[in-house]
Amino acid sequence: MQTLDVIVHTISLASSTSRSYELRAADGGALPSFEAGAHIDVHLGPSLVRQYSLCNSPREKGRYLICVRRDDTGRGGSRTLHRDLAVGRRLRISPPRNHFPLVAAGHHVLVAGGIGITPLLSMAEALAARGASFVLHHYTSSAAEAPLLEWLQSSALGERAVVHHSDQGDTVRAGLPAELQVPEADTAVYVCGPDGFMTHVVAEATAAGWHPGQLHTERFAPTAPPSAEAEAGDGDGDRDRDGAKAGVAAEFTVRIASTGTGYRVPADRTIAEVLTAHGVEVELSCEQGICGACLTPVLAGEPDHRDEVQTPDERAAGDRITICCSRARSPELLLGL
Repeated sequence: MQTLDVIVHTISLASSTSRSYELRAADGGALPSFEAGAHIDVHLGPSLVRQYSLCNSPREKGRYLICVRRDDTGRGGSRTLHRDLAVGRRLRISPPRNHFPLVAAGHHVLVAGGIGITPLLSMAEALAARGASFVLHHYTSSAAEAPLLEWLQSSALGERAVVHHSDQGDTVRAGLPAELQVPEADTAVYVCGPDGFMTHVVAEATAAGWHPGQLHTERFAPTAPPSAEAEAGDGDGDRDRDGAKAGVAAEFTVRIASTGTGYRVPADRTIAEVLTAHGVEVELSCEQGICGACLTPVLAGEPDHRDEVQTPDERAAGDRITICCSRARSPELLLGL
């Protein structure tokens, strides 16, 4: 996997629980360009890789900016950053990749819950640079815990932003933003935040008449069980929280097209685990189906998609699978490896 060498240039307090980290190329040069909605993998240790959305303007060539909320109940990514990262620290990161791109539309409605503001800030910067029509709604638990609130309100984006604090009784469960209460044909809606927050917004927007193709989401964790609820401020932005996948796993076979060799995938192991154990080289990162690094071509067979990366249309096509978490509905999958 290709990586870039960067240094931590600055660290800033983004809220009472969040910090922003400015990363610059270790050699002082330009960094690869990115599009709004992109994220990077940050290598924090031999087996600790986490994904973080870029929240600065895509027009900036000299730096990447990420924001991380400390979550002591997660799997360690945010704790490691908050505890160990200092200015001047060298890091390895991946080049940016984007599974949450902006689509062309006459108007964009951006709805963030807590740390879900990070990719939407970059989108707002990109839309503002184009002179495009948009509004940004940011739902938080309180002003003190609102990530990047000072930056948002002091920038030109503040004129297009509406901030909601649940400790003041202003929550998304009290009602959708006005822009979502009546569907508009030429509007694209982007939602990012904790699972419970996004599930509620999407369900309410769908009930209001919005077409599923107009609703775009990115999750920072695998989908939680239906009974689980999340507050607007939950999550840390590193996509590292545990979640459950519905459905009972069954055994199946994966076959490698380049060699013709088949491998049995038992119910308690992933495709990636089986292939790695047999010496088949695969690319992995989050291992939760939320980053897209392991998307692999499917040449035959029917995938059982359990990722949070592909769109409904991409899933229906059935020509790629996230081998870290997805399985098979057919007895065998032929993979383009």
